[in-house]
Amino acid sequence: MTDAYRSAPGLRVEPDPESGLLRLTLDRAGKRNALDDGMVAGLIEALDTAGRDEAVRAVLLAADGPHFCTGADIVQRNAADETQGEGRRPRVGSIQRRLPSQAHRLIPLLLTVQVPVVCAVRGWAAGIGLALALASDVTVAADDARFWAPFAARGFTPDSGVTWLLPRRVGEVRARRMLLLGETVDGKTAQEWGLIERAVPGTGLETAAEELAHRLAAGPTVALGLTKWLLHNGGSATLEQQLRDEAFAMELSSRSRDFREGMAAFAAKRPADFQGR
Repeated sequence: MTDAYRSAPGLRVEPDPESGLLRLTLDRAGKRNALDDGMVAGLIEALDTAGRDEAVRAVLLAADGPHFCTGADIVQRNAADETQGEGRRPRVGSIQRRLPSQAHRLIPLLLTVQVPVVCAVRGWAAGIGLALALASDVTVAADDARFWAPFAARGFTPDSGVTWLLPRRVGEVRARRMLLLGETVDGKTAQEWGLIERAVPGTGLETAAEELAHRLAAGPTVALGLTKWLLHNGGSATLEQQLRDEAFAMELSSRSRDFREGMAAFAAKRPADFQGR
């Protein structure tokens, strides 16, 4: 793996060359892992680097402490704004200018980076924490975790792609229950709704997430990345466009070493030993 990965205050970035796994751990438990600008920038940098690093075969996104992420650290931002004084406070439109390079860059990266992303959630996943769980490819949560879109309760509108992601995961009626009525969803219900892949007892969360991440890291990386691309693009493609994209992806994946290994393993009736090439 490249040595370009850097941790940041509130975020541990830990590449594991042996397994091909990149671990991203929110490490601000005292603030319930609320994201500040530095953490968002660190996540963007790590995911962007992972997309170019051929040694990375899967990403595991998790958090220290009892809560995954309670959203953006609005309190810290407002406090910083207050210290600027009336004449130096952000101009009107500062949020609209800032978001495209911060949260609104992070979520598309999660959706499009061509390696699988596994997310492990315990405690609260609120605001952008909910968006991180929705944007990951496979999310595992403790059965008593809490997923919450707090925007209406705070008097502002959703961001981080939640209004795009949530209806696609759970349907429009359930999305409205969460976005307009502020309904909180526990881990078990989240699994039933299709918001996450699996709910497990809290004591088994780390083991379940690690097993899934290692399973994906041991898979045919090129084929998995292209499948992820097909699934993401297919949401807005016509059938004709999707068929063309599938033919393109098949052409690329069939030229990989893992394709040849998969065919050889099938013929020999043995498990495939994919190398991510």
